[in-house]
Amino acid sequence: MADTRVSFAPWQQSVLDNALAALAEGRLAHALLLVGPANMGKGAVAEILAQRLLCSSPAADGLACGKCRSCLLYAAKTHGDIQRVSFELNEKGDKLRTEISVDQIRRLGQWFSLTPQLGGAQVALIEPADGMNVAASNALLKTLEEPSANRFLLIVTSRPGRLPATIRSRCQRLEFRIPARGEAQAWLRGLGHADAQIEVALDAARGQPGLAAEWLGNGGLQLRRDVVADLNAVGSGRMSPIEQAQRWLADDRGELRLRFAADLALSAASRQVGASAKEPGGLTMPTDFPKLSAWFDAINRTREQLRAPIRNDLVLAGLLREWRTMFQ
Repeated sequence: MADTRVSFAPWQQSVLDNALAALAEGRLAHALLLVGPANMGKGAVAEILAQRLLCSSPAADGLACGKCRSCLLYAAKTHGDIQRVSFELNEKGDKLRTEISVDQIRRLGQWFSLTPQLGGAQVALIEPADGMNVAASNALLKTLEEPSANRFLLIVTSRPGRLPATIRSRCQRLEFRIPARGEAQAWLRGLGHADAQIEVALDAARGQPGLAAEWLGNGGLQLRRDVVADLNAVGSGRMSPIEQAQRWLADDRGELRLRFAADLALSAASRQVGASAKEPGGLTMPTDFPKLSAWFDAINRTREQLRAPIRNDLVLAGLLREWRTMFQ
């Protein structure tokens, strides 16, 4: 098996080392809650832990050996003693559902009652756990309340507050924290990014290196600059709100555009800038702090409901119209 320490970021490695130490000392709980901001590598660490829990001949460093039958089946994605629970396809098979259903969690509970195929552990990985609806969360609680030996639940979420406290309290918490600025800079530099771009990306991502790396690699920073230009165009009357809303939602990057718009509004609200001030990057900002704060909340709600079967373009057009009125 490849050495995961070569590719893991420091904050990932720290969490993994602590989990492996707990396992070696018999302190690892049957339910683990991996939490932290998005794009911090929680899922990758969960996969390494899952393989280690299933491995029949662990290596000296505490990781899976990569050679036993269990590891070979795991690598081939044919291991019968791991279950991954996430969003399933809808009935038409053309889109993913927006929730993890109670039926999925009930099936998971039934699977845990079976004898492991290889006679070792059973591991389930739920990601994103905050995607469970209320009924699914209640069903999972029943599984957590009846732990069995050598059965492990790895629950991954960027939004632990959306999980019931009864679930959070029954899990051992593995937390991924945003590292110090210097550590994030060094990691991004190691990926080959230039210092000037690193600073811009980290500022936009509020210090979160995984998110900064994603935006540096997929054109996210240019998209953010485009959002600045678009908001300026709407605010000055050079672009109609409905036309801009349709353009923003015309492809699969609509959610990211709304995130950038919300972040820009938050930056302005936190500084309570004057009428002629600009957000770094050239965005002219409104002066009405209460309205700006309310607009931030509203656009985040719209971002959350983009998958809902409603006319999101009309909702967004209304918000962009409000943006324009804040300059009048």
